[in-house]
Order: sequence, then C-alpha cells, then structure tokens
Amino acid sequence: MHRPRLLLKEKGEFAGPLHGIPVLLKDNIQTFDLATTAGSKSLEGFIPDEDAFVAERLRQAGAIILAKVNLHELAISGETISSILGQTVNPYDLTRTPGGSSGGTAAAIAANMGIIGIGTDTINSIRSPVSACNVVGIRPSLGLVSRAGIVPYSGTQDTAGPICRSVEDCVRTLDVIAGYDPNDVETAWSVGQQPESYLSFLNKEGLTGKRIGVLRSFFGKETADESVKQTIEEALHVFEQGGATLIEIEDAIKTDYLEQEVSVHFEDLKTDLNAYLSQLRADAPVHSIEDILESGKYHPSIEGGLRKALQVYVGTPTYNRKLIRQGEVKTRIMKIMADEKLDAIVYPHQLQLVCKIGEKQQQRNGVLCSVTGFPSITVPAGFAPANTAPIGVPLGLEIAGRPFSEAVLIEISYAFEQLSQFRKAPTSTPSLTNRSRY
Repeated sequence: MHRPRLLLKEKGEFAGPLHGIPVLLKDNIQTFDLATTAGSKSLEGFIPDEDAFVAERLRQAGAIILAKVNLHELAISGETISSILGQTVNPYDLTRTPGGSSGGTAAAIAANMGIIGIGTDTINSIRSPVSACNVVGIRPSLGLVSRAGIVPYSGTQDTAGPICRSVEDCVRTLDVIAGYDPNDVETAWSVGQQPESYLSFLNKEGLTGKRIGVLRSFFGKETADESVKQTIEEALHVFEQGGATLIEIEDAIKTDYLEQEVSVHFEDLKTDLNAYLSQLRADAPVHSIEDILESGKYHPSIEGGLRKALQVYVGTPTYNRKLIRQGEVKTRIMKIMADEKLDAIVYPHQLQLVCKIGEKQQQRNGVLCSVTGFPSITVPAGFAPANTAPIGVPLGLEIAGRPFSEAVLIEISYAFEQLSQFRKAPTSTPSLTNRSRY
C-alpha cells in the first residue's frame, strides 16, 4: 500500500520544521507519488509503492516534494547525463557539466528552483556538483542517514545528504533526515551519536581555536590545476582569519590508489543494484542489470560501467583485500588527526575545473570520505576564471572529519561561510526577490 500523503495543516498550524519548504529529490530516491527512474528510460514511468526513508522524513517535517531532478544515469558517472532527461548544464557556465552524479540537484538549487535538494554519494556524487555549482553539501557519516528506498550503487559506500545554498539550510535538513531506520542496518551506528539538534553548532566563531590539517597530496601539480590551486590557497586564509591554525599534512595519500585499490563501488554494483531491482513489483519494466542492457534503454555513457560490473564480484580475494585496505585507510586518517590534534582536514574537492559537456570528469578528491565512510562538508571557495563563465567557474573546499563529527564540521563550515561570503548567484538565473531566512 502507498504510504499516506502528509498534508500541511490548517492555517495557523505548522506541519513541522520544514513546513511548506520546496524540495528537489535526485531521481534515484523513491517517491510513492512520482516516478523513480534513476535517470534511465529502462525504468521510465515506474512509481514505487513507498517513499524512501528520507522522502518520508521530509514529508513528515512539512516539506513539499516539488520535483525529481536529473542525475548521471544510475549514478554511475559524474557528468549528469541520462537517457531520460539528457544533459544537465552548469548554471555558471553553460558549456560545462554541473558535476555529478547529483548534478541535477546542485544545478537546480544553485538556480533557485528549490530551497532544499537531496543528493546521494558513492564516490563524489554530492560533493562534485556542490563544488561545481557554488552550493553547500553534506556527505554524512556512513550510517547517519538511511539509504532505504534509494536505488543503490554500493551498499558499502552509498549515503544520502542535503544540497542547499547555505550551511544553515543543509543543517536544518540534516536534522530531519538523520537517524535510525531499522530498514537500513548501518544506521544502528548512529544511535547515541546525534545531538538533539545540529542547529546549535551554527556558530560564527566556530573557527576559533580549531586545528585544521591541509592535505597537500590532494592539491594539484599539473599545469591544468594551477587556477584551482591558486583559488583554494587564497580560500585557506579564511580559516586563519577566523582564528584557526592550519597544519600542513605531508602524508602521501593518493586518490588514484584509493579509487583503484580501495573503493569497491564496481564490485558492489551488480550485487546491490540487482538485489534492489529484483524486489520491484512484477510490473516493473526491468529486474536486473542484464534486463537494462537487453532493453537498450540507457545512455551510452553507462554501458561500459554496467558491463564492467557484470565481470566483478563481491566476496572475491580482490574484493576482500579492498575491504581490508578501507580499514587501513580509516586508521591512517584517524592517526594523522590524533598525532596532529586535528579537528578536521581540508582540501580542494576538484583539482581541475569541472569538465566541459562531452568530456569526462578528472581529478576529484571525494573518494577519501567515500572509502572511509567519514563525513565531509563541501562549501564554496571562490571562482576560477574561464572565458565561458561570466563570473568564473565555481570551486569547492571539502572539510572532512572523524566519524559522526558532523557537529564539529558544521561549526567550521558555518564560520568559514559567514566570514568568506564566497557564494554568488549565477548570472543565468533570476535573483530571489523575497529571500526568506531559508
């Protein structure tokens, strides 16, 4: 049966903390009243029986789910192109992608089409479009937000989180969607880890006394990286202006190693996606990756990923070694933070500007938090010049912390945001004439 639609209450009564707030959901998040396609024509028109946990929580809080938005099909890549809606463009530079896979969410929020956006993240997929679209995003600790009812990529690494125009909006959303869900066993780890509300950590003085590590191996050394590096270096001064101490981290952690030898996203894809598709109603158009490929109803950009997923398996010696390495990387990061007495670690999310339409994303740093399950918040950090971007191409700074340290990261990111004021609306989008406190 469908879960009942939660209606706003009579005039004078609030339905909840998000009463009347318009929400945009990435279209891999189930809704009982809107199709959930994960961007694929192979699932076109399919409406699930139930909301995802996060969608239900938002409705209970009084939010209005305004629309489902584009993603890179099945969340498999980072350019936000799909067979069902085509290519999403970046509102700051119409020749570029918005990043991905949650690019439809970030682009729409940047363009003032909604107040709250929800994305999902397996490797880079919240933080990449957040960086590229000059908005704020939270990849929460694995287990803080339920994945139940979300079309999966990797059960080992998937999570969901808010994408908004400000840290405060993200925090108000996190308060609503975080918490234990018996239908996602990983959320059992969150019990006892949450404050009553994260709003109390919106502290303009939140940088004072903080020790923040700068992960130098995540800064680019190629010529194409120079404009990004220069912009991020300037942004780092904001931490010091706010009273934080920056600590250089020279540990040679490499994203290539993490992506190739530690991440298990491709190994999980077949097992987890097929498990999800197989339990859909009998009238669902597909029930496996094999069905999707046979249908031919998918964007060419994901075929290689789907076929690769069919060739690798969970539980193999290679897979198990990657899981062991994930544990080793977690301990490595925790030791760095302990040795240096760090509150957080910062680095540019992307070492090159977000790619042009028709190209592939390069040199993103999101994999660190993806393979560890650690939380991070990505905030606007300025713009790099480009001939096709009227005010420049946005860049984001990723602020990462220990498991369930969202409160500390909120203090840091909010104080950074309030002091820096880096966010600017895109010139391609009409301005908001009556801005609410949201």
